[in-house]
Amino acid sequence: MLIVSIAWVFAVGLFAVAHASAPGGTVLGALVTLVLGLAPLAMVIYIALMASRRRRARQARSASDPDGGGHAPGDAVAPKREEA
Repeated sequence: MLIVSIAWVFAVGLFAVAHASAPGGTVLGALVTLVLGLAPLAMVIYIALMASRRRRARQARSASDPDGGGHAPGDAVAPKREEA
């Protein structure tokens, strides 16, 4: 995933430089090319990291709840109170 991201940034950067250095190109056009070129990569990285965050949160929940019931630890039935 990292190598694909680096290659994507490199290709978009080259497109932006080519746009800025072209005879009819502008720096503003190069910045727009750069931003719009990096937006899909940002969304893909966000989605990939969101899945890993969800997985880590699920593992943390299951580690703190050994029986997986989701209830507070303790006895299932309260002890019988004896009267004196």
